[in-house]
Parts: sequence; C-alpha cells; structure tokens
Amino acid sequence: MLLVLGRRVLLSFVKRVIPQDPVLLSNPILQDFRTIKFRVIHSSTVFASATRQNTDTMPERRPFVRLPTDVYPVNYGLCLKPDLIDFTFEGKLEAIVKVNLATNQIVMNCADIDIITASFVPEGGEGEEINATGFNYQNEDEKVTLSFPSALQKGSGTLKIDFVGELNDKMKGFYRSKYATPAGEIRYAAVTQFEATDARRAFPCWDEPAIKATFDISLIVPKDRVALSNMNVIDRKPHPEDDSLLEVKFATTPIMSTYLVAFVIGEYDFVEGQSSDGVTVRVYTPTGKAEQGKFALEVAVKTLPFYNEYFNVPYPLPKIDLIAIADFAAGAMENWGLVTYRETALLIDPKNSCSSSRQWVALVVGHELAHQWFGNLVTMEWWTHLWLNEGFASWIEYLCVDHCFPDYDIWTQFVSADYTRALDLDALDNSHPIEVNVGHPSEVDEIFDAISYSKGASVIRMLHNYIGDKDFRKGMHSYLLKFQHKNAATEDLWDCLEQASGKPIALVMSSWTKQMGFPIIVVDQEQQGDDRILKISQKKFCASGPHNGEDCPNWMVPISICTGEDPGCTKLKVLLDSPETTITINNVSPDQWVKINPGTVGFYRIQYSSGMLESLLPGIRDLTLLPVDRLGLQNDLFSLSRAGMISTVEVLKLMEAFVNEPNYTVWSDLSCNLGVLSSLLSHTDFHEEIQEFIRDLFTPIGLKLGWECKQGEGEPPGAGGHLDALLRGLVLGKLGKAGHKPTLEEARRRFKDHVEGKQILSADLRSPVYLTVLKHGDSATLDTMLKLHKQADMQEEKNRIERVLGAISAPDLIQKVLTFALSEDVRPQDTVSVIGGVAGSSKHGRKAAWKFVKDNWEELHNRYQGGFLISRLIKLSVDGFAIDKMAAEVKSFFESHHAPAAERTVQQCCENILLNAAWLKRDADDIHQYLLKRKAPPV
Repeated sequence: MLLVLGRRVLLSFVKRVIPQDPVLLSNPILQDFRTIKFRVIHSSTVFASATRQNTDTMPERRPFVRLPTDVYPVNYGLCLKPDLIDFTFEGKLEAIVKVNLATNQIVMNCADIDIITASFVPEGGEGEEINATGFNYQNEDEKVTLSFPSALQKGSGTLKIDFVGELNDKMKGFYRSKYATPAGEIRYAAVTQFEATDARRAFPCWDEPAIKATFDISLIVPKDRVALSNMNVIDRKPHPEDDSLLEVKFATTPIMSTYLVAFVIGEYDFVEGQSSDGVTVRVYTPTGKAEQGKFALEVAVKTLPFYNEYFNVPYPLPKIDLIAIADFAAGAMENWGLVTYRETALLIDPKNSCSSSRQWVALVVGHELAHQWFGNLVTMEWWTHLWLNEGFASWIEYLCVDHCFPDYDIWTQFVSADYTRALDLDALDNSHPIEVNVGHPSEVDEIFDAISYSKGASVIRMLHNYIGDKDFRKGMHSYLLKFQHKNAATEDLWDCLEQASGKPIALVMSSWTKQMGFPIIVVDQEQQGDDRILKISQKKFCASGPHNGEDCPNWMVPISICTGEDPGCTKLKVLLDSPETTITINNVSPDQWVKINPGTVGFYRIQYSSGMLESLLPGIRDLTLLPVDRLGLQNDLFSLSRAGMISTVEVLKLMEAFVNEPNYTVWSDLSCNLGVLSSLLSHTDFHEEIQEFIRDLFTPIGLKLGWECKQGEGEPPGAGGHLDALLRGLVLGKLGKAGHKPTLEEARRRFKDHVEGKQILSADLRSPVYLTVLKHGDSATLDTMLKLHKQADMQEEKNRIERVLGAISAPDLIQKVLTFALSEDVRPQDTVSVIGGVAGSSKHGRKAAWKFVKDNWEELHNRYQGGFLISRLIKLSVDGFAIDKMAAEVKSFFESHHAPAAERTVQQCCENILLNAAWLKRDADDIHQYLLKRKAPPV
C-alpha cells in the first residue's frame, strides 16, 4: 500500500513540518504524498521533558489472540450483491474448509456484518447439513464464533454463510465512493480497501495474511456498470430474478491472502496495452477521461517486464488492472491483479498535470507493481514483517523509475524524500524498531509509518549496496522461488541473501531491524606520512542530543570512504562491528579531503572533526562533492543543530555556501530545512529576518531560472528539463512565500491573466503562483481561488488549490478555509491536507487549526477512525508548536479523546514540541544576532 503521509515526490517547494512524515508535499502546507500509518506509549512522566525515555515497545498492549487453526479455508466461493442506492450489500459464502481437529465451533473474523444463516456440510454427502445454532460476535476483537449442535469431524466440508453488510463511507472494507457523471449527476461506486484488517467488513473470513486460500468471486451488479475483481471475467449472464442486473463471474485466483482481494463496481473508461511479456494491462479512469490513463499505462507496460527480469520470476496472473478511485484514503493499494489508486496517483492530463505529478504517478505505479511479487506472490507471515513488504517496495520503486526515466535523478531525490525523513523520525525516543510485535488491529494500523516505509527502504538500499546488485538479485530470486504462494518472515529473506552473497546478512541486518534508532558516526583524522589515519566511533543518535547512557546499543555499520582524488569512487569499505575502530587509508596526500558515506547510503548521521569538516566545505561551493553528498552534509549538520550538538548559526553559514547550487533535490532539502527553521522562528519577534535570509539565498537561482520554461523542459526526452521544472516551482514558491517583491508582482500579474483566461498558467507554475498570491492576498483572492477550485474538473488541480489555501493570512479568512475543509466540496481524504496547510503556514494558522481539530474532533475521528489519516491529521496540526505547555495540552486532550491508532503519533508530536521549545531557548538569540549582523547596510 502506498501511504500518503508525507512521503514521496518532493513536490515543488516542499517543506517538512518538523521533523518529517511519510510523503511530503510542497510547503508546510503540502505535507506529503504517499500513503502511511502510526502509534504511542503511556507513562505518567512521558512528556515531562524532552529527555530520553525507553519507549521502543508498543503502547499499552491490548489483549489479542490469533485465530485458532482447528478449521482453515481452502477456497472461498463468494457472491456479493451491492445496492448502490441504499448502500447495503447481500453476500453468500460457500467456503471449502479443512477441519484439523474435531470441534463444535468455528472462529472467524467478522466486523460490521450481520450473519443471517450459517451451516456446515461434510464432504462427500455423508451426514446431514449441520445448521449453526449461535453466532457470538466479539466486536472488540472483530471476531465471530459460530456454534454447532454437534462436533464437526476431522476432514473437509463446506461452510455456508448468508450475510448482509453496509457499503460504508469510511474508505475501508467494502465502501461507497462518490463521483459525478459527465452530466454532473452524483452517483456512487462500490469499492474495496482491505489492508490491513478490513476484508472482514466485506465477508466473514480468516483475515490473517498467513491463512491463504483461493477465491471464486461473483458479483451481481447493475448491467450498465463495470464490475472488476482480481481475476479476468469468465462468465456474464443476466440475473434470473431481475433483468436489470448481471451476474459476473471471475476466474479462480491463485492461493492468496484476504487483504489482497478486491472488487470494484462503477462507471469507468479504460485504456489498454500489453507488456512485452504478454500481460494485458488496463488503466481504468473516470468516464470521459481515458486519455488521462495513458501515462500510467506507459509506465506499467515498461515496469512489468523490468520486474519480471529483475526477479527472474514471471508475473503470475493473466491481466493487471490499475483503477482510479474517487474516495480513497491511501495513495494506492496493491490488490493482486486489480490495483486501486487515488485519482491523483494515477491520472495525468498532458496539459494540466505538473512534472511532480508525473513523477509521483511513476513512483506509485512502480511501488504497487513491485508488490505483485513482493507481498502478493510471497506474503509476510504476520504484520510484524510488514516493513519487508513496504520497505522493499519503497526502495525498488526508485530502481524502477530510474530505469524508466533516467533523467529524473531519482536516487538523489530518494535521499531527501525517504532517507532523511526516516532519520528524523527514528531519532525520536518515541520511534519504534522496524520489526514490531503487533496483534490487535489498531496496533497494525499504527505501523504503516515512515519507519516501515522509509527506514525500511533506506536499510534495504544500504543492504543492496553492501551485497552488490548481482548477489542481491540472486538472493531475491531464490527467496521468491522458495516461498512463492507461501508466507515468509524477515529471517527467510536474510537466509537467501546470505547464501547468495556469503556475507553475515542476518547478523548485520538484525541490528537495524530489531532495535530502534541508528548511530551517529564520530570521525577524526591525522596524517602520518602518505597515509591518513581515521579514528571512527559510533553511538546512538537522539534528537535531544547524543546518547551517553551506559547501555548504549551498537550497530553493524557498513562504512564506505572516498577521497577528494575521486569523489565518486569508494576507496575503502569496512564493517564497523564495535563501538570504535581505527582505519588507515594509504596514499592520501595532506591536501586531500576524506569523506565518509559517499552516496549517502549508510543509515547514520556523521559528526566530523572541525578540521575534516573545513576541508569538505569548498566541495560544496565548487560542486566537486556529488549532489547527494552536498545534500547529506547539510542535512546532517542541520540535524546536529536541532539536537543541540552544534549551533544553528553554523548551519546558516553553511547554507550560504550553496549559492552556486544547480541541483533540484539539494535545493529541495535546503528548502525543507529552512521551512522547519522558519516555522520555529515564527514563535519569535524576528520572523521577518529569516524571510530575508531565505530571499537572499534563493534570489540568485531564481533570477537564473526565470519564469519561462526552456525548450524541452517537462517533456520526457528533455535532459534536465523535468528537474528544471521542479526547481523553478520550488524556488519561485519559496521566494513568493518569503515576500520577494519582484516575484510577488509577477505572480499577481500571471494570476490575473490566468483567471481572466488571457494566458493560462502552465501546470508547473500553478502551485507557486497560487501560494504566493494567497500568502499576500485578501478575501477577494481567496474567493477567486475557491471559485477556481469549484470549476476544476481534475482532482490534481483541486488538490493543488486545497494544499495552499492555508497560506492566507487574515484570521477570519483562515477560519473560512478551515470551515471549507469539512465541506462537501473537499473529498474526505483531502480534508487533512487543507487543515495541515493552515497549521503549517503561520503562527496564527497553527493555533486556529489545532482549535478547529479539537472543536470538530468527534466528526474528524468518526470520519477517519483507525486509519492512518487520523495520525497524519494530528501530526500536521500540532507538530509545529514550540512551547512546553502545548505538549502538556496535546497530551491531555488525547488522554480524554482516545485515538488508539494514533497513540504513538501523539507521543512523537509531544516529543517534537518539547524538542522545538528546547531548540528555540537554546539558539534563538544567537540566530537573531547572526541575522542582524549579516544585514548589509542600506545602499
């Protein structure tokens, strides 16, 4: 599943709210794009200060027992008949089951479903049909126990259940999704989202990933609707009782987990293609928008053969459908053979989609198709190993996009989008290990977060680098062959990779997956003749400063070293398996710099001695350091300043060295960090001074890029064009928001022409222009923007406007935006980014958004319940506060307003607020003095 947390594409002018979440979008405002979830811990002293707590366990455990194994399914024969008017459905289940131990009860998962009748028929007709005499629902555990008057004997039989349920509006289970026909009529589709534990809302089942079975699905649907499921249609016939209905029967699936089952009933157009290995690929779009499916189709048709070859295992189904769903909580979901997406993660309009949207679609398609092998063919044994599914897909999607679009420089973007976000979250005391023991469904929801996705992807990237591509692929191939159609645990993958590479994979990797956090590598050097002697040590890095306790954990750290002689080439690789070591590098002249972690692949922070750091800085100005290393150096220092290990003034001085920087991703990361700083300093009376610093830093690159796109930009072949388009949007948005007068004037002029239809803004300029005019706009500007929102036919354009509305400054208009967030005009999954945009835009916005969330908590919590959107909402609303008492207020509010699936997020937010407050107390005066001192006297 792809989460939309904060992750993914570095949309133009992205800003991370302190720290960062899964997929971030533009601005504080545009917090995130990809799709994800989180959790918390109870202790009376937990938020007393930002000092370290040992919280690497899940919050208060809820009692939980997995399903008994005395009866298990072999095949589900399932027929569903949804009512798209009354929002209910009828279901008939005939499941072939095996009884392992004689028993007079069957325990299954079931939620929000009413069972009408249930019976058991032993195989072979020996013995009568046994009717169940009782259904005992355990609602808290989402289980039902079917009781029978006599014991079901060992052997096979058929379990028959008739049931009814509701097509809910919660974006989980079997739910309704609202759409408008081309003529403007409001209708509803019936769609599914089962991961992690919601198949049980569509039919009674054994809803655990290791209880695999085959599925024969039939749907009874209106004859003018499209009906889709995991497999191809094998029969379509009129319903005997109602000729306005069709019965659509699908082929038998391979053996698979319940969370990957899917069905969709609605009105769609499609475009179709075939991959070079013969798989039929269709992209389903809203009616009349088939053209917008072509880009995703092109990506999917290239991606399937890429994975086929990479894994050396063919795609096992005859077809794959990709479909855009109007109301969809996640970014996308990898249902086997029927992948569901948010409209914005699948649809591209050649004229009205921006470069970042194309990139986002390419990444999401790459992510979900990787799951067809890694997750669907081989599935994790239990949710503890979720990270393996998601971390792997979050890594390989970049490999895939790099193959399809080499000009995207996507691996540099990985460092800013995933790697640094994971480091920020994992430095908190309220992080969690990659592998977490989970039980209760609400605990499962919480691990869909940046640790499972982004840290998971980052340690797999480090592992791939440590093993080498050839042995990595060999190990992956044997893993997929050995466990296909089965379930596996993390250790199973380590075994296969160990056999392929001959390296101690399990030993190295368990230090990264079973304990939370990561090390800071402290480095010093001395020259001895022609040799450079490095002294290297490791200790746990914490957001509140270095860990100095007795029980400091250690990691097995793959360390690479390069020198100024050849910055792109690793001179030496070592495995640091102790707290400290000394390394000799031969033939390094005294004038050459030495750098640790070239390519910024190892998952750790680095603290260089002042002499080593000094020698690296010229490589930023003269660009001899690789872009990814310029970014990594700056990001490490920024993180050290937040932890109080160096002064923030040192980082501001370093940032001024980036004046010649040409690389989009390096600017994007700088922009994120300056956004964090700007948010922090909004709590002071010198917020304008940091805006001036931002204007000074971004003006030269802004002048160089200009407003007009150069020939070839934004088109696939244009070398660098895609990245220039992203950079232009980022820089103009940053300058406009910071009040750079020429940018503001030009943005207003272009906005006026756009609104009047004289000169339509190119898609890549819309976000920065909208943001700029709103930030410095009045009620007329907001009204115009809301009108553009109403007129927009494309969800991408609606989202683009929603994410920047919060930039408006006047208190009464901020209130108007917040009210709009909960209106019918905003899709339920997008309300969160409107509120987040308000919270991230200003000090007043932050207070207003938090008050709005508290005042409307019942409606918001009811709307998102256990899903990851509730975690995202909380994070975006409160993460930017920097006053100790706010941590206490947030903690207190959630003690009386429980959000079980967001417990850990609440703790992380409280910790972040205390860290921000400590940072402000520590560095605010020094930052102020520095900003005053650097002001040039008036000319």
